[in-house]
Amino acid sequence: MSTGSGTKEPQYNMLFDVKRKHGVSRLGVMVNESWNQDPKRTVFTLVRYKFVSRLFEGREKVLEVGCADAFGTRIVQQTVGHVTAVDFDPLFIEDARERMDPHWPFDLAVHDMLAGPVSGTFDAIYALDVLEHIEPDLEHKFLANTVASLSPTGVAIFGMPSLESQAYASPQSKEGHVNCKTGKDLKATLEKYFHSVFIFSMNDEVVHTGFYPMAHYLMGVCAHPK
Repeated sequence: MSTGSGTKEPQYNMLFDVKRKHGVSRLGVMVNESWNQDPKRTVFTLVRYKFVSRLFEGREKVLEVGCADAFGTRIVQQTVGHVTAVDFDPLFIEDARERMDPHWPFDLAVHDMLAGPVSGTFDAIYALDVLEHIEPDLEHKFLANTVASLSPTGVAIFGMPSLESQAYASPQSKEGHVNCKTGKDLKATLEKYFHSVFIFSMNDEVVHTGFYPMAHYLMGVCAHPK
């Protein structure tokens, strides 16, 4: 096949078909920062969404709390019925709306979880890199309002950097991380709202059941809301 009529290997022509259909995707403002400042961190972040995606597979209505630029939301969207993504910062929601692909639609809304629950009922909820930003004295309000939107048979996942990881965190991260926890403390906190809580460790892109104090990141998988 000549250069003028297509790629030299015909199976790659579909790459340009996708480009014509979707354009070239833009990075969100948050993932753009990591991709330019520390590219490997982008991978670690997206793997967290993949973990949620696999565990929530087949769920019909899913809520993401604290979606930021919602760049990773599509990974969850791929395996569930419908996603609603909310964030309290209008600038992040505006950025996500500007990049919305009509072939991958999901709901976006500005919502402060400290002000009240999201309207409606969801059979799965997740919040990645959010709880550590909530002041300890506001933690109950945040979690109670989050769980209030979950169905009786719903499941939830909360992900956050471990307290032990903060010795290696950047100054920018430390500034916003006011409520990091050990694995033991995260489990105890989530057990106030769920009968069943399972804590997973995460180091780089690997999620495992290893020793919590050696985890850089923690994932709390919750079921049976109280």
